[in-house]
Amino acid sequence: MPQPILYVAITNHGFGHATRTASVVAEIQRRCPDILVMMVTTAPRWLLESYIDGDFIHRPRGFDVGVVQSDSIKMDRPATLEKLKHIQEQARATIAAEVSFIQQNRVGLVLADIPPLAAAIAHAANVPCWMMSNFGWDFIYRAWGGEFEEMADWIGECFGQCDRLFRLPFYEPMSAFPHIEDTGLTGGSPRFAEAELRETFQLKTTKEKTVLLTFGGLGLEQIPYQNLEHFADWQFITFDRNAPDLPNLVKIGDRRYRPVDVMPLCSRVVSKPGFSTFAEACRLNVPIVSITRRDFSEAEVLLNGVADVSAHQIMEPDEFFQGDWGFLRSPLNPPRTQKTMAKDGNEAIAQAVIDYLMSR
Repeated sequence: MPQPILYVAITNHGFGHATRTASVVAEIQRRCPDILVMMVTTAPRWLLESYIDGDFIHRPRGFDVGVVQSDSIKMDRPATLEKLKHIQEQARATIAAEVSFIQQNRVGLVLADIPPLAAAIAHAANVPCWMMSNFGWDFIYRAWGGEFEEMADWIGECFGQCDRLFRLPFYEPMSAFPHIEDTGLTGGSPRFAEAELRETFQLKTTKEKTVLLTFGGLGLEQIPYQNLEHFADWQFITFDRNAPDLPNLVKIGDRRYRPVDVMPLCSRVVSKPGFSTFAEACRLNVPIVSITRRDFSEAEVLLNGVADVSAHQIMEPDEFFQGDWGFLRSPLNPPRTQKTMAKDGNEAIAQAVIDYLMSR
């Protein structure tokens, strides 16, 4: 039997799509090391390796733009539209090049999160395309109107060629997809013992007064770190290498560690709306404190989903950027519903991929 080969295409936007897909790939490798994985993404190799222990081929290709951003919440719509038009103009050449690569390497399955062209590429190569996500880019762009609506239509046509969508929690309807299967949360799991981390980073505070500040791969330009002086007996943790040196702020720059590794030490995660951060916190039952994003359609879906199933606080950006962070002393809001959230997305998607590739 020839070696089964999986081609994994990841959207060219931030780090969240890369980490949640890498979590699934890691589970695929754990269950079936014989599968050769090709990670097709512009995400840096170090990020992929922080989730994937096994070997993989890294093919740095970007098939979409997502949203052009200067940080994790500031968006540049004109630049986004310009890049979208360029991608659309180059689509035929891009598809032809990847079809040749897929056929030469005898790829058996395309798994994508969630570049629209991946479905068109797989369709042209006569290889099944499975996708995983809680939203499609057509959902984001259509809300912006104007020329973005034409782009949303084109993207919807691409998604219509997807053979199987694993729809993750906190989702929009994703009606462009013809075959939808709801699945559980994806994400990484902590790799270090809590006692080991407390010793490594000299954490003296209780869990109740330990807080993770994390704002995605792009971070935020102006986090008001000066507010930490109001919480001298608290401990804050950040992966922001540009953060100031403060007595109650631990800056983690070692890439062996990920936000999910320190979440169990914390009473809450302070963040912006992002599926991967929310999913990893929910998988560990760590409360979420988030600012809103009124100009990004996925944000409302995410915040409503989290409010239903997790202890939480949701605030307007002004309260975070101009306030004194008094929200940290306020009690968390309990989940709005009694819903339980399936947490087996990694396992469900991985086993489906294995079953398909090993039966060919």
